[in-house]
Amino acid sequence: MDVRNGMGLRPLGTSAAEFEQDLLSNLYYRRGTTVESASTQDAYETLALTVRDRLAERRVRTAAAQYAANPRWVYYLSAEYLLGKQLEQNMLYSGTDRIARIALRQLGLDPDEVTALDLEPGLGNGGLGRLAACLLDAMATLDIPAVGYGIRYDFGIFKQDFQDGRQIERPDDWAFQGNPWEFPAPDDQQTVFFYGHTEKDAAGRTLWIPGEVVFAEPSHMLVPGHGTDTVNIVRLWRARGSHSSFDLSRFSAGQYAEAVDEAVHAENISKVLYPDDSTESGRELRLKQQYFLVSSSLRDIIRRFRLRNSDWTDFPKKTVIQLNDTHPTLAIPELMRLLVDEEGLSWDLAWAITKQTFAYTCHTLLPEALETWPVHMFERLLPRHIEIVYAINEIFLTEVRNRFPADLDRVRRMSIIQEEPERRVRMANLAVVGTQAVNGVAELHSRLLADITLRDFAELWPEKFHNVTNGISPRRFVKMANPALSDLITEGLGGDAWITDLDRLAGLEPLAEDASFRLRWREVKQANKVRLGLGDPASLTDVMIKRFHEYKRQQLKLLHIITQYHRIKQNPGQTFVPRTVLFAGKAAPAYHAAKHIIRLINAVAATIDADPAVSPYLKVVFPANYNVTLSSLIIPAADLSEQISLAGKEASGTGNMKLALNGALTVGTLDGANIEIRDRVGADNFFLFGLDTPAALELRNGGTYSPRAYYEQDGELRRALDAILDGKFAGVGREVADSLLGWDEYLTLADYRTYVDAQDDVDAAWQDTESWTRRSILNTARSGFFSADRTVRDYASEIWHVTPVKVTR
Repeated sequence: MDVRNGMGLRPLGTSAAEFEQDLLSNLYYRRGTTVESASTQDAYETLALTVRDRLAERRVRTAAAQYAANPRWVYYLSAEYLLGKQLEQNMLYSGTDRIARIALRQLGLDPDEVTALDLEPGLGNGGLGRLAACLLDAMATLDIPAVGYGIRYDFGIFKQDFQDGRQIERPDDWAFQGNPWEFPAPDDQQTVFFYGHTEKDAAGRTLWIPGEVVFAEPSHMLVPGHGTDTVNIVRLWRARGSHSSFDLSRFSAGQYAEAVDEAVHAENISKVLYPDDSTESGRELRLKQQYFLVSSSLRDIIRRFRLRNSDWTDFPKKTVIQLNDTHPTLAIPELMRLLVDEEGLSWDLAWAITKQTFAYTCHTLLPEALETWPVHMFERLLPRHIEIVYAINEIFLTEVRNRFPADLDRVRRMSIIQEEPERRVRMANLAVVGTQAVNGVAELHSRLLADITLRDFAELWPEKFHNVTNGISPRRFVKMANPALSDLITEGLGGDAWITDLDRLAGLEPLAEDASFRLRWREVKQANKVRLGLGDPASLTDVMIKRFHEYKRQQLKLLHIITQYHRIKQNPGQTFVPRTVLFAGKAAPAYHAAKHIIRLINAVAATIDADPAVSPYLKVVFPANYNVTLSSLIIPAADLSEQISLAGKEASGTGNMKLALNGALTVGTLDGANIEIRDRVGADNFFLFGLDTPAALELRNGGTYSPRAYYEQDGELRRALDAILDGKFAGVGREVADSLLGWDEYLTLADYRTYVDAQDDVDAAWQDTESWTRRSILNTARSGFFSADRTVRDYASEIWHVTPVKVTR
């Protein structure tokens, strides 16, 4: 019997009885227990394995089809993947959700209790990681051969808790019970070097003599497509000490901690996502993580290339490597090192291959987010790579001088090496120089990248710069997160083809005029609010869910809340629109300014909750530990989406897309993808406020901005800030008020009045229930553009130049 390519294997059943039989088989033979003695954890693990088996069968056929086609592959390098829970998605994508529940009940098990044990992999934090997960999903759905590469963090980012209103970080031991979705592959481990020195051999070739050796042990998780048999993978690397890292003589002498010191030091690399970089050792650990990711991944990519190919000039024809922000930029000098030092290619050939292989997505406009690393740290940690970077920079600056003779200032700005005030390696500059394409993630963001942030490079290589607006997975954020709305949309459109063709949502537009459809739409939203259970379901649910950063301006939302609090207090006989304001998100552990904002929000929430005159009209809630699971409860319940960053600061945003897709109206600035959302859903269905980008730049860069002048001129603003300064909210928040009055980096006070006025418009609009519902439906109907499937199609046609490989049965 031929079992190659998945042929000849026993087909896995599609009935509930067959699924139950497979479930029992896995319980006995793979979990090693029986129905009578199985715990709920046993049941969960067994269910996961049984679902995984069905995806694994598709994976066998996918690998066979892709091997036979020998296509150009997409390799997606990302420091994080915010995948969300896997069980529900994998049951949906394998078509086993219904039969799995039947089988579990037949065995006397509660499906909800079993599925509740599924945990989110702690591999990501915010929008960057969630985008990466959405794109992997879309690539599989579109049959694009792809592998995602990342780090298998032991503890992820952190679990957020609140203590006296303060954010407290606790370890996220997400894989303590194991992870049934992983396939470990220790035999595919790679070797990663650090420290040491370089020297020349007899032939004049540079050798890196490392001072530390770490093993990268891979595992992979399956990434199935929806409505297709394609199953791609995401490969995750875990750091391991070398074979000699355990010192038996020290252990025998009772020096137990010292005996494993080297192994612990090595394994710290994959312990935590984004270790605290407020110390020199923390910064070095981050740089080690970045090199660990790219070194192990590139070796694996080369291994995969050699399965069908041998001519190095074919490498860029078969390989495109997408750098998800600057974190994986070390892949550029690392590929050069592998090609020149280990494979013996000439510098010129290696550099030609490298530049044709990589593409770079920039996710920021903030100067502090464009990574740089001290040269002295680079020299110590990666001595060969700094030599390669210097050589790349010399070649590049020669081209700049030839194109722009005598423009020394341009040379200084564009150099990969920053000379003053400290010599540092500019990773964004390196990413642009070493890639064949650079893209922003929203129309405004891409324009500002080319006009301001990376202007010199865009003038040198205008053909390199592209826009690919971000997108989200409608499977994860409508079909799974909002099943009642999904069913209503499917009924309204006469089928569920919209799940993989989101432009079909436009068919909902006529239904916005149908009173019975609007009623059912409201009923779905009401039920989602009841399911969320964090406020009065009849109130306007006002949502601000995102990573905490001053540029995202949670502090502006807070000033509006305090203003509304004062209005209610000062007008005891007046009726106000009831509003539940929901914040969720985490601040980086060392980002103290953001953590002060979190503490103030919690103090304001407690003050409002304790005031019987205010609490019937205003409630502020802040559930801890925001993640994909929590977002999937909040987003379907939202009426209003807060997208209020200072214009010109947000790259794109994807939370704005998720909320609009689920029928929330947006209050926002002309920033990031807000512009494209407003253009598509219609200006009448979007509450606009604030400075636009040119006005914000002129005000900030003109040197005349005075936040205190806004404070003096606006009585409500002054009253809100004075309340904070006077300690009216448990004595908390003076740091926030002082920052706003002293410098106000993100022009919060300049946008305050137009923001409050926009919120008054929201209150007025909310009171016309039918009109609000109509606008809610139109937000969903016109959000089809924001599908991750469209994003991947744009990448595939404009940057990657890849074609699908269809998997057949």
